[in-house]
Amino acid sequence: MALVLVTGAAGGLGRGTADALAAEGHDVVVHVRNRFRLADADDTARWRGVVTGDLADLDEIRDVARQAAGFGRFDAVIHNAGVMNRPEDVTVNTVAPYLLTALMDKPARLVYLSSSMHQTGSTDLRRLAVGSASYDDTKLWVTALALAVASRWEGTSSHAVDPGWVPTRMGGRGAPDDLTAGHETQAWLATHDDVTPSTGGYWYHRQTRTPHPATQDEQFQAQLLQALERHTGVALD
Repeated sequence: MALVLVTGAAGGLGRGTADALAAEGHDVVVHVRNRFRLADADDTARWRGVVTGDLADLDEIRDVARQAAGFGRFDAVIHNAGVMNRPEDVTVNTVAPYLLTALMDKPARLVYLSSSMHQTGSTDLRRLAVGSASYDDTKLWVTALALAVASRWEGTSSHAVDPGWVPTRMGGRGAPDDLTAGHETQAWLATHDDVTPSTGGYWYHRQTRTPHPATQDEQFQAQLLQALERHTGVALD
């Protein structure tokens, strides 16, 4: 069984992913912004552990990495946490996955939450530095991050997942896509070997799709990693 960290697991896609993994017998460590987000006793009994921290704050992101290190090297990390149309979009959606990836021991598998809206994101990385990025921008960048890691880290698979427009607090009750299918793809990529391609995929409901061309462009990937290193002071090995 695998040891898996799921960020943003208090509800929605993250909670569904964590529940599915635990039901399969995996050791799941969940990340939540604070423990009040886990309302019931059962919410902690089923997990291997809980790490807490606000992924909109760089110091707290670093602390989440320190807490996670206490569990040892993870088999898989699912960077599920996300926000939409808030001032902290870029930090939660792009910077936090980057910084956690850079600070934690390399897992065997990495999964990053993308969105179909990344297709209309901008490659203007000045928006990252000044904090003016849109949700679409942040999802383009995190998708490029996932594919950059895939090409750089031998022995670690890395994928991006579009869960669809699903009925979560972010997506709204009227969202038309299947919530279960949204989180099942994340759990599958984190724990199964029968995945083709084995790394560098952009997925929707267990099927690969073609991402924005910039996400696969090595020059843009390098520029993104440089911008994130400048922003955080931490390099990706």
